[in-house]
Amino acid sequence: MNWHATISLFGSIAIIFLIGLISSRKQSNGNTFMQDYYLGGRSLGGFVLAMTMTATYGSASSFIGGPGVAYNEGLGWVLLSVTQVATGYFTLMILGKKFAIVTKQYNAVTMVDFLKERYQSKAVVILSSISIVIFLFSAMAAQWIGGGRLIESLTGLSYNSALFIFVLTVLIYVTFGGFRAVTLTDAIQGSIMFIGTLVLLIAVIIAGGGVPAIISELQAENPNLITPFGADGTLTPAYVSSYWILVGVGVVALPQIAVRAMSYKNTKSYHLALSIGTIVVGVIMLNMHVIGAFARAILPGIEVGDKVMPEIALDVLPAWVAGIVLAAPLAAIMSTVDSLLLLVSSTIVKDIYINYMNPEATKKKVQKISMSVTAVLGIIVFLIAVNPPDLIIWLNLFAIGGLEAAFIWPIVLGLYWEKGNRFGALASMIVGILSYILLYNFYPRPFGMHVVVTAIILSLLAYIAGSLVKRKNHI
Repeated sequence: MNWHATISLFGSIAIIFLIGLISSRKQSNGNTFMQDYYLGGRSLGGFVLAMTMTATYGSASSFIGGPGVAYNEGLGWVLLSVTQVATGYFTLMILGKKFAIVTKQYNAVTMVDFLKERYQSKAVVILSSISIVIFLFSAMAAQWIGGGRLIESLTGLSYNSALFIFVLTVLIYVTFGGFRAVTLTDAIQGSIMFIGTLVLLIAVIIAGGGVPAIISELQAENPNLITPFGADGTLTPAYVSSYWILVGVGVVALPQIAVRAMSYKNTKSYHLALSIGTIVVGVIMLNMHVIGAFARAILPGIEVGDKVMPEIALDVLPAWVAGIVLAAPLAAIMSTVDSLLLLVSSTIVKDIYINYMNPEATKKKVQKISMSVTAVLGIIVFLIAVNPPDLIIWLNLFAIGGLEAAFIWPIVLGLYWEKGNRFGALASMIVGILSYILLYNFYPRPFGMHVVVTAIILSLLAYIAGSLVKRKNHI
């Protein structure tokens, strides 16, 4: 075991978590447990909001899986990945002030709360809740695997032992800390990511003898590695441009991101988050994927793509520095895990249990059930993650696309189109989910694009058609 790297890594994480847990013990200023645990009392400042969106979106897929694909595909995947620069900007611009105002009027704590009040449909709520749980299990499994892979590579422990350590740490933290602790530590984690990726990129360039030398090495191995089209030429313009939808504009429909747009404090915080979030996401995503592509010239022959990041960090940096730098992707993974766990937990507790099973539940009972459900969910995902694939990014992208196909139009048109109704929302979700799953399995690149584009277009048509159908009976 590399003790220097291990101690610096877990020491950094321990300090971050301690700050978050102390913060979560502060008084709630009159907010209910649900408001505090799941939204941090709607009191996030601009910097914290920007960083929590960055850390939540910057997941194991971005920091472990993404560089692994860039290692295999070259600079073409770097070009594809920078579409993510628009993520925070589009989310806040499209949802923006209107979403925060409306959800506050509805007293909404979750995205499903918004859908429930907007469409007044039990069917919409139940289908939304089921969709979130199903797709986010895939996303959470990706985060679990990424955390396990990172600790495995750094410490030399077996994958299952590393996975157990990661899961135990996250469960303790998120179960007792809630959203308030998560968002504060996200601000710290986002800063670590920003600095850590910059340090690692510089170290990689130095180790490779400079950018021209690295490019020459990649070209000598495979000329396609330095083109926009990928190692085997499959990254066509249509496919790459479709990622502007999948990981750019479409991210507005992700429940774990949308809930951030409910939680800012005031207009000043909102505008500050727009600027900071766009810059930070752009820098981090570019750095991480360039590191992955350049690593192939320095450490050729890495078979498991998800091990590229920790292995290159240990190779080009002193062990103790590598541990601190790797706290960045590990912090991002933990942040995303925290947020996804809270989201699925709130879906089960708030959107199903309280809405339809026990509306009169006491605060103490809700608190106990919320923490129990969060812990149980983590254990289930741990069992799913025991047998991991070589690249977790595909798990994560599947979950992202499914959630976008289900929710983008019920959210966006629910805010901006008065004629939108329960029939349109339900039709959009059903068509979006079914078309996405069927196309993903049987025709994954319709018109040369990622399947999510076709699914979103079909779900839009279904929303419009369903909303314009006049029906008197209720769902």
